[in-house]
Amino acid sequence: MRCLTLAEGLRRGGGQVAFACRDVPGNLCGHIEDKGFKLFRLAGTAGDETLGSWHLDAEQMQPILNSGASYDWLVVDHYELDSRWESAMRPYVGRVMAIDDLADRPHDCDVLLDQNYYKALEVRYDDLVPEHCLKLLGPANALLRAEFLAARRQLRQRDGSVSRVLVFLGGSDSENITSRVIEAITLTRRHEIALDVVIGSTNPHREQIAAQCVLRGNATLHVQTGNMAELMASADLSIGAGGATTWERCYLGLPTLTVVFAANQERTTTDLADIGVIRYLGWADKLCSADLVAAIRYAISHPAENAEMGSRAMKLMKDLSQSQYLPAVDTILQQPELNSTCNPNLPVVQ
Repeated sequence: MRCLTLAEGLRRGGGQVAFACRDVPGNLCGHIEDKGFKLFRLAGTAGDETLGSWHLDAEQMQPILNSGASYDWLVVDHYELDSRWESAMRPYVGRVMAIDDLADRPHDCDVLLDQNYYKALEVRYDDLVPEHCLKLLGPANALLRAEFLAARRQLRQRDGSVSRVLVFLGGSDSENITSRVIEAITLTRRHEIALDVVIGSTNPHREQIAAQCVLRGNATLHVQTGNMAELMASADLSIGAGGATTWERCYLGLPTLTVVFAANQERTTTDLADIGVIRYLGWADKLCSADLVAAIRYAISHPAENAEMGSRAMKLMKDLSQSQYLPAVDTILQQPELNSTCNPNLPVVQ
């Protein structure tokens, strides 16, 4: 999804963008094609995607990059690929950009993007990227869709009181935390609070969640919605997953109780909690209903803390509307002189 945001920004700037994705269960290939992007499907199973088989992935990519088109940039967003794969791609592209947030492996790239917040973020990649690499680090470089930039310009002032709650625990929500959250909110007996519940089209618990919304009343279910910015702007409190949506919520100053689903979400979530930008509820698979009820009741009864949380979140995020597109998009389109070995006159992305 973050690559789609980057691609849409590049397209607005005149770039031509293609995707290469592995055709495995749960993929977003159809969604990417629906957005109008050319897509190359890489054959294989999820079991092929290990660091030990990076060369197999490279062998599949090389014919795509060498098919007659001239690719000026290659953007790689893949936790199991590293500098070996990137170096193997060098003969076929102008420059390489890596998107990462783990900082657990070396990269051979000209630009590295990590949009997350970490303590001591500025030194995380010092020994993992080439000396010439331009590092775009922190939420000031977040990949946000245009709708969020527009929503912030007309954002209302929140006072911390809670009358509307947004529940979005990721597209698939493998642990079905969504159902637990709806139950927990119902147990607070604050039936006047409206709920917006968002799930993805692939959520396997859709029927159960829909039934809960009907039973509770004052709850609206949104499936694969296209108006997240509007829902976030309307909400007074969010219960959500760590990951990319963290920056969408922060950008719109939405106080959030955050649940972690994956290891790559934990560090940035706990670091944000330490500076009062979010409240951290813990790992999804360890949450119990009593903890959820207590956390929600606390948030409802502490409006001043909610307002301060939202204010801190907005201060953390740069006003990205000042950028022509987005900082990462501007970097690619403007193609600054990154290093003497890089050609600053390359055309835009193909």
